[in-house]
Amino acid sequence: MWQEESDLSLSIAQIVQKLKGSSLYAQLERQAWASLQRTDIKLESLKEDIKRFFKTSGWEKKLQNAVYSELSVFPLPSHPAVPPEHLKEPLVYMRKAQGSWEKRILKSLNSMCTELSIPLARKRPVGEQKELLNKWNEMGTDEPDLSHFRPVYAPKDFLEVLINLRNPNYENGDSPSFRTHLGLIQIPLKVKDIPELKELFVELGLTTGQLGIDDSTQVPPELFENEHVRIGQKVLAEQDSAAAQQYVRQGSPTALRAELWALILNISSQPEDILYYEQLKTNVIQHDLLVDSLIYKDVKLTASNDDYYFVFEDYLYQVLLCFSRDTSVLGHFAYNSASPPRSYIRGKLGIEEYAVFYPPNGVIPFHGFSMYVAPLCFLYNEPSKLYQIFREMYVRFFFRLHSISSHPSGIVSLCLLFETLLQTYLPQLFYHLREIGAQPLRISFKWMVRAFSGYLATDQLLLLWDRILGYNSLEILAVLAAAVFAFRAVNLMEVTSLAAAEAVLADLSTLKVMPLLQIFLFATVT
Repeated sequence: MWQEESDLSLSIAQIVQKLKGSSLYAQLERQAWASLQRTDIKLESLKEDIKRFFKTSGWEKKLQNAVYSELSVFPLPSHPAVPPEHLKEPLVYMRKAQGSWEKRILKSLNSMCTELSIPLARKRPVGEQKELLNKWNEMGTDEPDLSHFRPVYAPKDFLEVLINLRNPNYENGDSPSFRTHLGLIQIPLKVKDIPELKELFVELGLTTGQLGIDDSTQVPPELFENEHVRIGQKVLAEQDSAAAQQYVRQGSPTALRAELWALILNISSQPEDILYYEQLKTNVIQHDLLVDSLIYKDVKLTASNDDYYFVFEDYLYQVLLCFSRDTSVLGHFAYNSASPPRSYIRGKLGIEEYAVFYPPNGVIPFHGFSMYVAPLCFLYNEPSKLYQIFREMYVRFFFRLHSISSHPSGIVSLCLLFETLLQTYLPQLFYHLREIGAQPLRISFKWMVRAFSGYLATDQLLLLWDRILGYNSLEILAVLAAAVFAFRAVNLMEVTSLAAAEAVLADLSTLKVMPLLQIFLFATVT
């Protein structure tokens, strides 16, 4: 009991400390001072009167949403004496593996820098600044020569690193509980089984109404949808983040999705947010970074060639270029196993006071990175709002898909969960694919790293991302990947090579996400 109270006190202290640096704190302070001028605020009951004022004026709800947002993002507090690196990642061998991977990325970036004789950063000449400013809204028409640039790494390179991960405590094969795992991921992490997944995703049950399901045994779809929209409008009227998160577990109506996601992520476009975005834009105009070319290259290779997303090319450049300059993103490294790369001012190598983070946000884009932004362009057409939503999605979820950690939503756990589900519940399929050299993870890894962006039809992808936000978890990605294999199992049992298996699973654009998930979790698997 004492320990619980101590943990609660620590949680409260951490959240208060975090909120004190926010614009909300300043706004609350101003409102409190302003309320003193009101006739219904009495000196003898000052505390209770101000609390009542905050409640009736809506500021209490905003504070609740901010606290809920912090609880959703930050890890649970631990003993104050715990070293910071343990908050980033508790397992030493995972930290070492992430450190080695970062060195490889930096080596690739530096070698490209040397080969092309291009500095990591430079100030743009005035003429170039004016030119970029004039074409800010039509950067997609620009065709810079990017033939010499290459992505720093692709998902398949990252997969090879994960395949070679080993826990040194089990180096000699002395883990009886793990010997039977025949997948590519060979480290013993606890992942959920089907009963635990059913408990987690209980709202996806066959008897619960879902958007994204064409028919229901309980309620006609149009009746459920009309009622669901009505409840959604009520949730938005209440402006309650926790209620919105619970609501989207059954899917968001298309017309309400943008507002619901913003409410869950606690994003409201205040004037200072728009000003901050404009400052980032100014930084892009003034300085050219090597990673800018990597962003251009990635958008050209991925989103520009996608039937759904090519129209958003300009938005993608704007958001990703600003993102690379945003130092507020560095805050997520407190709970990310990765560490931001450091560079030194020329001639000052190794001198700490001349060290800077590079890029300023600490995130080096990889092949497919722009696909995290592309689906959001369907929901938000105002650049600063689009930017805020993407940044929050990244620091809550997407960073876990390209860093090595033991977190349940981390890519390592997702890979292990996917392989465990297939091996346990579809053993014949798993062994068949393994025998012909078509390990299922080699096919599904790219889906999970991108959170299925670019593989599913956009309406289906947004229904999937509804559930990521609703459950505050990426585990549903692994479940969907396994469900896709289960759906195509008959065809996959007939293939005799990796290429043939990839051909069977090459096009996911016709799949309906919710029926697949429901059938896999609640109907076929026992």
